[in-house]
Amino acid sequence: MAEAPAYPIIDSHIHLFPESELDTLAWNTPSGPLYSQHSLNEYREATGSPSNLEGFIFLETDRKCDLEAGLKDGSGWEMPLMEVDWLKRIAMGTPKNGEGHSEKDGKLCLAIIPWAPVPSGEEAMEKFVGEVERRAGGAWGKVKGFRYLVQDKPKGVMLQEKFIESLKWMGRKGFVFDLGVDQHRGGKWQLEEAVEMISRAHEDVEESDKVTFIINHLCKPDLSVYNQSDPAFVAWRTAMFTLSKCSKTYMKLSGCFSEMPKALKEESVLDIFMALQPYLIVILASFGPFRVMFGSDWPVCTIGVDDAWKKWKAVVEKFCYMASLSQEDQIMIWSGTAIKAYGIKELM
Repeated sequence: MAEAPAYPIIDSHIHLFPESELDTLAWNTPSGPLYSQHSLNEYREATGSPSNLEGFIFLETDRKCDLEAGLKDGSGWEMPLMEVDWLKRIAMGTPKNGEGHSEKDGKLCLAIIPWAPVPSGEEAMEKFVGEVERRAGGAWGKVKGFRYLVQDKPKGVMLQEKFIESLKWMGRKGFVFDLGVDQHRGGKWQLEEAVEMISRAHEDVEESDKVTFIINHLCKPDLSVYNQSDPAFVAWRTAMFTLSKCSKTYMKLSGCFSEMPKALKEESVLDIFMALQPYLIVILASFGPFRVMFGSDWPVCTIGVDDAWKKWKAVVEKFCYMASLSQEDQIMIWSGTAIKAYGIKELM
């Protein structure tokens, strides 16, 4: 394979957190592999700071929250709002001592996707997003949408009336919704609910007011399944084609290391590509390159994987090469789709 062309890269999915706020993360524990600062210094080291890396899109990092307390007096939103303060410091280039970023790093932060209390309904969203705007200050223009992880929630949450109400509100306000579901651990019902949720959120809504859904990590299929006649693969493939038929839906080519068996993570780029090829073919056939975007899922991608960011970039390069994608298609996957989906106007 010839050396891959250096197309502009936007990393559409990263997480960042300072050492001082590790205990605000709902999932992070002192014994965990990510219980340390993961800021821009660490990210630059992981990427090797290639000259064609234009920047990143920050995704909320699942901080501790309490929906009921948030509705009552806003106290349950304290830690997600603390994350907004943190991203403001990055985006505005105003770090605190020891936070691992500098004034020049602000230009790398192209978009911010905070947490939001989506299950709480329109009124709560209005109040919370107003507070995000106040806290974000000069960085408010980088807030392009919100995420509320549903991958670890019970059945039915995505279909609740207030959840759908919030999604419709986001569409009217021009915000995107980053959708995180997990077929691997949650089951195929998550994919079925996601399809129904999108249908309900778009029902009786003008095209211009429909919320945009940016789907994370291929919906987390079980990448130990190589048999394309396996029911798990068939269910995933069916869902991908169904989701792709919904308007205003995009897919992130990201998060795959987390779904691989340990042995596969340690294989060569070529072997990983070959194992993922059935999945990648489905994503390309269903969504097409103009609705697929590169993302690393850093630093989650580093768990059990050496040089993970560079390795995943090489897998995607191999995919683009083997699929004989045109220059235009490759530019879309590496940066163009993210610019379009997130509405990053300064790069349009």
